[in-house]
Amino acid sequence: MKSLFNKLLIIAITAFMGFGCQENKDYQNAITDGSYQIAAQDKLTNVIINDIFSPPVASRIYAYSSLAAYEVSVLSDANYQSLMGQIKGFEKAQFDTTGQIYYPLASLAAYYKVATALIFSENLMTEHRDKAYAELREKGIPEEVFERSVKLGDDVGAHVIAYYKKDNYHESRSFEKYTVSNDPSTWQPTPPAYMEGIEPHWNKIRPFVLDSASQFLTEGGTPFSTDPSSQFYKEAEEVFKIVNALDEDQKDIAMFWDCNPYKVNVKGHVMFAEKKITPGGHWMGIAAISSKTVGQDWKGTSETLVFTSIAIFDAFIACWDEKYKSPLIRPETYINRYIDEDWLPLLQTPPFPEYTSGHSVASNAAAEALTSLFGEPFHFVDSTEVAYGLPIREFDSFRMAADEAAISRLYGGIHYMPAIVNGSIKGKNVGNHLIENIKTKSTAFAPVADNSIK
Repeated sequence: MKSLFNKLLIIAITAFMGFGCQENKDYQNAITDGSYQIAAQDKLTNVIINDIFSPPVASRIYAYSSLAAYEVSVLSDANYQSLMGQIKGFEKAQFDTTGQIYYPLASLAAYYKVATALIFSENLMTEHRDKAYAELREKGIPEEVFERSVKLGDDVGAHVIAYYKKDNYHESRSFEKYTVSNDPSTWQPTPPAYMEGIEPHWNKIRPFVLDSASQFLTEGGTPFSTDPSSQFYKEAEEVFKIVNALDEDQKDIAMFWDCNPYKVNVKGHVMFAEKKITPGGHWMGIAAISSKTVGQDWKGTSETLVFTSIAIFDAFIACWDEKYKSPLIRPETYINRYIDEDWLPLLQTPPFPEYTSGHSVASNAAAEALTSLFGEPFHFVDSTEVAYGLPIREFDSFRMAADEAAISRLYGGIHYMPAIVNGSIKGKNVGNHLIENIKTKSTAFAPVADNSIK
């Protein structure tokens, strides 16, 4: 009888263990790819648009949120290397990983923790988080594992929040506004809103990898002149003539890469904003699309997003440093004064100085970072702007997309060619500096040869 009881007990224990293993297997597959993190980033993009964050500030939000998610990936897989001790001021820390933890959930929790802390419309992000959490609970994650995983994500997120609080952003909110000069060569607010210069002190924000905001200085812009025989006049005339003769494809390119969160529409006496994605948001969308294209798992996705976002963040610091050191007049202002007082660019001129082109710098930095991850050629379908009423565009490399983004600023009538060419060089330098100095895996990234712009 005792022998029969023991046999039954063993059968019961085995069945229970089998059930436990099956349950474990089921919930371990709740998150396999990067779809949850990409969905969180898509939501964050929508909130950034809703809250009308400037391109530099948006790049900061993406970067720190992505950093938090990535650092949990590091805890889950020894093949990934922490950025603590690699990027400026990011001190090393230890986290409690005892007990059973579902790391994909912890990574997601870290992302939501930081993203929510960096925006205004917190309720929009927390609602999205709560829906994701409810869906994951339905996939069978045991409650104690769920709570332990979220706590780890919150702890990592808190460490990143403590890190970003020392980047000088908060202090810069009280710095003096940009003062418009009477010098005819300098930037002036442009219609229709005539907004003040955005983020004139962004070069004081701590970069991630750059030695300083001015590490990669470019050749100075063309000397200002109103003489019709001067090079500067010819560059302004080039903008004027090209915009006046745009074909449909050039117009499509300009509109696709507009990415101006400050576009204002005027109807009668009413002025209202047309909310648009930022340049950084567009490239973070490309990073997500690329991750999905190759079927990266959640850890690979977190690596792609953090690497791209750091490149964009440093690119804006480098670009804005030059914009306000040489606050050059925009084509719209110059052409209206000296060529045609009724002329309008295709795109609405953004509210900051002309040199260098922000899209050219940020796009090329992002393109170098992504090329180091995915190689070249790399075909992708850019559907980032579909949600904002624009069609897809296809590219065979990230550099091809960056080149198009850069030239779009000429077609749009908002930059002279030197700002585009020299901005592209600066962006490539920023991207390759990142590649050469940061390691996310045991094998360092290798810059991919490029002979397009030197």
